[in-house]
Amino acid sequence: MAATDLYTKGTCVWLPDPDEVWISGQLLQDLKLEDRYLLLQLSDGREARHPVASPSDLPPLGNPEILQGENDLTCLSFLHEPAVLHNLRVRFLDYNDIYTYCGIVLVAINPYEQLPIYGEEVIDAYSGQDIADMEPHIFSVAEEAYRAMIREKKNQSIIISGESGSGKTVSAKFTMRYFAVVGGAAQQTSVEEKVLASNPIMEAFGNAKTTRNDNSSRFGKYTEIGFGNHGDIIGANMRTYLLEKSRVVFQAQEERNYHIFYQLCAARDLPEMKALKLEAAECFRYTNQGGSTQIPGTDDLADLERVRNTLVVLGIRSDQQMELFRILSAILHLGNISIQASGRGADRSYINAEDPSLLVFCKLLGVERAQMAHWLCNRRLAVGGEMLMKPMSGQQAADARDSLAKHVYGQLFSWTVSRLNVALRAKKEKPDSFIGVLDIYGFETFAWNSFEQFCINYANEKLQQQFNLHVFQLEQEEYEKEGLPWSRIEFSDNQPCITLIEGPLGLLDLLDEECRIPKGSDENWAQKLYDQHQNHSPHFGKPRLSNSAFIIFHFADMVRYECDGFLEKNRDTIFEEPINILRASQSELVAELFLKEPAGGALSSSALKASIPNGSLHSEKRAHREHKQTVGFQFRQSLQLLMVTLNSTNPHYVRCIKPNDLKEPFAFDPKRAVQQLRACGVLETIRISAAGFPSRWTYLEFFSRYRLLFHGTVDQEELRASCQQALAALIPDPDQYCFGKTKVFFRTGQVALLERLRAERLREAGVTIQSRVRGWLARRHYQRTRWASLTLQRYARGGLARRLARTLRRSHAALVIQKTFRMVAVRRLYLLIREATITIQAFIRGTLARRHYWMLVALRASVVLQAGVRGWLARRAYRRTLAAVLLLQCCVRRRAARRELLKLRAEARSVERYRELNKGMEVKLMQLQLRADQQARETAVLRDALHAERESHSLEQARLQRGLLKLEAQLREQPPKSLAESLRDEEERRRAEERRAQEVSRLTQEVQSLQAEKQALEDKQAALCSRLLDQEALQDDRVARCVAEASEGLRGELEEERGRYQGLLKEFTRLEQRYENLREMSALAERSRGCQRSDSSQSLVVELPSPLSSSLSCSPTFPVAEFEQRVSVTSPSCERRPWSHDPSLDTLMGTVEVPKDAAERIQGEDLKLAYDAVRVANKFLEAQLISQRSQWQEELSALRQRREGPRQTLVPPVGPFPTELQDFISAVLSENAELAEQVDAGQRECRRLGRELGHLRHISTLRKALMTTASAADLPFGQEVHPPRWREQEVMGLLECRKRDEGKLIRNLITDLRVDCALSLPPGLPASVLFLCLQQADYAGDQARASSLCTAAINAMKGALKKHSADVDMTALWLKNSCLLGDLICQHCTHHVSLLPAGRSVPGDKLPLTCTLSEQQRLLSDLSIQTYQQLLSITEARLQPMIVPAILESEMIPSLAASGGKPVGSRKRAGSDSKSGTAEPITMATVLRELGALYAALSRQALPPTLLEQTFRQLLHLLAATAFNNLLLRKDMCCWSRGMQIRYNVSLLEEWLRSKGLQTGGAMASLEPLIQAVQLLQVSKRSDADAQALVQTCTALSSQQIVKILMLYTPHSDIEERVTLNFIRTVQGLLKERLDSQPRQLLLDVRRVFPVTFPHSPSPLLRADQLTIPDSLKISFLRRV
Repeated sequence: MAATDLYTKGTCVWLPDPDEVWISGQLLQDLKLEDRYLLLQLSDGREARHPVASPSDLPPLGNPEILQGENDLTCLSFLHEPAVLHNLRVRFLDYNDIYTYCGIVLVAINPYEQLPIYGEEVIDAYSGQDIADMEPHIFSVAEEAYRAMIREKKNQSIIISGESGSGKTVSAKFTMRYFAVVGGAAQQTSVEEKVLASNPIMEAFGNAKTTRNDNSSRFGKYTEIGFGNHGDIIGANMRTYLLEKSRVVFQAQEERNYHIFYQLCAARDLPEMKALKLEAAECFRYTNQGGSTQIPGTDDLADLERVRNTLVVLGIRSDQQMELFRILSAILHLGNISIQASGRGADRSYINAEDPSLLVFCKLLGVERAQMAHWLCNRRLAVGGEMLMKPMSGQQAADARDSLAKHVYGQLFSWTVSRLNVALRAKKEKPDSFIGVLDIYGFETFAWNSFEQFCINYANEKLQQQFNLHVFQLEQEEYEKEGLPWSRIEFSDNQPCITLIEGPLGLLDLLDEECRIPKGSDENWAQKLYDQHQNHSPHFGKPRLSNSAFIIFHFADMVRYECDGFLEKNRDTIFEEPINILRASQSELVAELFLKEPAGGALSSSALKASIPNGSLHSEKRAHREHKQTVGFQFRQSLQLLMVTLNSTNPHYVRCIKPNDLKEPFAFDPKRAVQQLRACGVLETIRISAAGFPSRWTYLEFFSRYRLLFHGTVDQEELRASCQQALAALIPDPDQYCFGKTKVFFRTGQVALLERLRAERLREAGVTIQSRVRGWLARRHYQRTRWASLTLQRYARGGLARRLARTLRRSHAALVIQKTFRMVAVRRLYLLIREATITIQAFIRGTLARRHYWMLVALRASVVLQAGVRGWLARRAYRRTLAAVLLLQCCVRRRAARRELLKLRAEARSVERYRELNKGMEVKLMQLQLRADQQARETAVLRDALHAERESHSLEQARLQRGLLKLEAQLREQPPKSLAESLRDEEERRRAEERRAQEVSRLTQEVQSLQAEKQALEDKQAALCSRLLDQEALQDDRVARCVAEASEGLRGELEEERGRYQGLLKEFTRLEQRYENLREMSALAERSRGCQRSDSSQSLVVELPSPLSSSLSCSPTFPVAEFEQRVSVTSPSCERRPWSHDPSLDTLMGTVEVPKDAAERIQGEDLKLAYDAVRVANKFLEAQLISQRSQWQEELSALRQRREGPRQTLVPPVGPFPTELQDFISAVLSENAELAEQVDAGQRECRRLGRELGHLRHISTLRKALMTTASAADLPFGQEVHPPRWREQEVMGLLECRKRDEGKLIRNLITDLRVDCALSLPPGLPASVLFLCLQQADYAGDQARASSLCTAAINAMKGALKKHSADVDMTALWLKNSCLLGDLICQHCTHHVSLLPAGRSVPGDKLPLTCTLSEQQRLLSDLSIQTYQQLLSITEARLQPMIVPAILESEMIPSLAASGGKPVGSRKRAGSDSKSGTAEPITMATVLRELGALYAALSRQALPPTLLEQTFRQLLHLLAATAFNNLLLRKDMCCWSRGMQIRYNVSLLEEWLRSKGLQTGGAMASLEPLIQAVQLLQVSKRSDADAQALVQTCTALSSQQIVKILMLYTPHSDIEERVTLNFIRTVQGLLKERLDSQPRQLLLDVRRVFPVTFPHSPSPLLRADQLTIPDSLKISFLRRV
């Protein structure tokens, strides 16, 4: 098929465009041979015609849509400039991917925005991975170089180039950070920290703000990072190239000088900077020329502090730092020196001796003021053997002053680099290999190009030549590896251009020759260039309208250079007299900067390298001008050394691209991008790749993709033969493809042709399938229609017959219903009238009787109601008032307590506070006692008052009773009444009855009105009660929420402290192992010398104490103050103040059971001191949290009980509700709202008060207990008191071990225990035997032997763990025994047994231990944690290489594994590790087998289920996090079929967890991010509803993770569809509305460690006769007691 056959309708092509460089369009018709133009529709909708005069005029073809956004440009089917530009733009703008491979080159586009893709979790994800499978990244290049160095033992180099502002410095910084993390330092000096610390220093001294970049490197830098035999960093070295010294004295508009000057000016107000006499940057000539002294978003003062800290890290003392700052400040003052012109024609100049800038300059540098003022305006000439003094004009003096400033800064820069190299140099061993990072300027072309641009472009010419040669070498190696014939590919060689610059009589030679001529000038040099090269070199040209410029045709572009200033910059002239004055300076550093060099000619390469220790361009100025080396010569020599170094290493290339000149984030300017792609050689790489066979597939990949194009049966065992037969039929031209040993190679465009054939075959198959399916659907529709018609007819006939029968039945039924209905209606009317008559009579009679009765009762009821209501109102008002008063008192006291707590918390962090608390404890106790006495006196007074009140009440009652008796007696003594009186009384009684009847009727009416009012009040009361109950419910919810938050906060703090302690313990174990290794190496060296250890070696042993003392009874100390722990980084030795006994500290150490006798024994051990300090603090915090929690719960219950009082008063009353209570209820409602807010605030304060009170009570209780114990025994305070001895008849079931058999017991039971014998033992048998022996020794009264036996057992367990450091079963065994032994000691401690009731006999398993084993308990706890960590480390080391192959790459579903992938090339990176095909494939069965082995080992030892859940939670987090991180960094994994495979693999893990009962310990939650990620790959991603469902489903993923997966989603077949950008933007909009609590980081933290908690499980009765001790242990010498 001809190339013109590809130009069919709908094909995408690229056309040149003046604005977008290239614009895409689609053909509207097929291309025919007779056509003279192409009809296209552009991407903006316009139609255009493209003329086609010959096949060479055809526009470039576009790649298939499935290849858009490819991460390797060489994998594109069509390799040309528009395809490269479009692919980079799609990845940068649409997918926010700034890195793209281009063969061996990594293209990095500066996003001008901070991206979360450089954390340690990303480094972990790239470390040790096959780079060919990972997404492009700067870390992938670093990993490739690192692995190639380890594997091939060959030096590597990473060449980072690009324009200013393209991100070179940042890329180099991240590269060195990757090496620092991956290659840990083998020395104690942390070389990797020093390597990273050098970056801020070099940026401050060598970077400046330009119009293109705010942090532009104005020098080239090559950093060699040395590695040892094991891949660890042991040293580094730095070389610098061509510092832009002219920036010191001149800056263009909107530019700045070097950062260090502005940082010093910003720090002028610091006390130590006062002596520098600095002012604002606007006041100095050398810093205000650009007019821009500030960089937005940059804090110069903070940057200076960072620089000073890094100088300290690199060993530069504070006094040397101030010397450095004095020199820099002197340069600023030098620029402000005023030079006055004098003499005839202003041919002379002078400086005022009282010039303030001159005074400060000379004072800072320590030089003579008069001499400096004189020689800045005069120079010395040698004429005929005599020395003459010649005055200089004002301009010449100003130039001399600026030259001196440039020279001083250049020497200071060189000195700084040399000091950095001294600090970074390997101290003990020589580096085995190194990786060099070259951060060098890219090709530059400006409107005005001078000497600096000439040198920069010359360096880029050399680097481009080396790059071309390396690319051809890799291509040749690939062809020879596959057995293909190698044919030389033509390319544009730039050697003639390099010869023009550096060859004989080249530009540099002519420039040096002109510099040696006394009267040499730029014009003479330009004329020599025209005469020598204008008509002889095709790379040289002369401008038409200029005689002081020349043109060089570089590989990247044509550049015009202006000759003005070339000679002066090449000479770099500096007069000798000011230098001699500086050499005599009183400052040691100034004198050191200007030491004289021996005179001589030009240096050789080795001599140059030796004379420039830091590798920079700047050398010392010679005394003789004729022997001074020019800048061009020095640069050429250093560039040759650099090329020799690069040629001896394996290079890796990073090309940084600046997307726009406005520094806008994620803005792409195609014109600027194409210009840089052409200049940096990326397009040249594409052209070289396209000239050969750029598309390369393995036979298996080719067969999987294009199997449907094969005819006949295919033998999968002979894939190469099958592919050869198929390609011969598909591509007639055999020159378009070639067969290698493992791959098939295609030329440009052939993959697109195969894709077109494949699409046509799929279309034909689709048409065939559609025709068959449509015919089947038509037949099926006809059959269903016929069957439906017959069925409808049958049902219609039946319905008509049933309708007639139903009509006849309804007519007969209507007659019957009418007759019956009439009869029922008449009878119902009769019965209703009769029942109504009877009912009316009954109601009338009852009403009359009840009316009479209620008239009698109403009077009595009204009196009773009034009395009850008034009494209830009085009592209710009293209760509410009392409750309100109590609550107000509580609030006032709580506010006072809150204020006191704020003061206590502010002081609680310092040790001094504990001392003050301890000192004032007696005073507080006395105050509390006085308060208790005062309350007792008040109680007595109240009790007396109550007694007096009761007596007065009884007297009053007796008086009333006596008066009642007198009245009764008088009534009995009265005579009988007469008839008139009786009639009068009867008349009065009658009148009274009438008045009572009237009063009763009136009261009845009032009662009725009161009842109506009562009903209204009851309704209002019910509404108020419901509102109050709702408010109470809200308050209960709020309190419950506060309680939950407080509990969660306390648990989080405890877990965080526990995690820190366990992490520190892990680091302590690692350092202890390092110490053991060093001690073994030292012992081995002593044995190899064959002589006794000398005094110096003995002192060496003393200087390296073990982090863990051999005497385990040595207890940790409480941390000393900060000033006692600080060590000066600049002084070679450190002194530590002696330990001072502090009563408050001793009390605190006793509180947490920490002895004090170890404080004097470990003064010099910084690491152990820090470790013990954190351990003590953790134990103290844990005890404090426990006490605070109990106190807080008690106070919370008290508050709840108080709140129940007001709620009970709101119960509705039974009687009438008076109107007077409405105001009171409203007041109660408002008061209730205020109380609710106070309760919420009180909840928070109660927690804080509980913490402080719990701590104080704990200390007070401890002091009282100690004083009581001491006084009871008549012993002084602090002396040891032994508890009483238990009776002998109550103790039995122990094991006795004699003193001489203890070593044998430890050896047989722990040290020499074989694996087969250990696995056959019952769980915890060694710990049980040891504890019974320990308990018997303690019972016998030998506490020292019990303690030593426990210590020896712990040491033996540690040795056994080191012996079996890779055995899961043995590690699980010692985990069980260490936990069991610690539980037994804790269970039988004196404090635990003292909790038993008095007089109760102690059982055998509760026999208390009289000896103090608190230190051994702590060691056993640490040993359990170390054993647990070792168990995890063993399993993680086994699982780590299995995670990605098993979870992500294993294909457990065969149907999905057979589906063809997307058309990508199989070109591996240079540093990729090829996977062996003979090894056993890793699947999920392998991972489950490892997990099963761990589960079996833990279950065999009968460990608690909670510990198993914690173990597998940690492991499942490692599995899920590693797989998830790799999924986010591998584009080939983000497709539907792969998501199905991964989900199936994860389901196997879930099923395994459920089968083992481990699904409730958090392990299932660890898998949730991975599960949701693969679900995201499987769900539909088209509509807004899909986006809404996606956001609601992926709750465990952060916004960045969701968007990243959607951007990485790549269809692997034509059936799938890409995720549109509109859908991604919709998802982003929905994610912004979601309250995302997930962290901003993109990847999960693989290094996250969950703190482990060992559950305390009290063991049952432990007796020797119940233990089954096998004979294989050989411990029959133990005697049962």
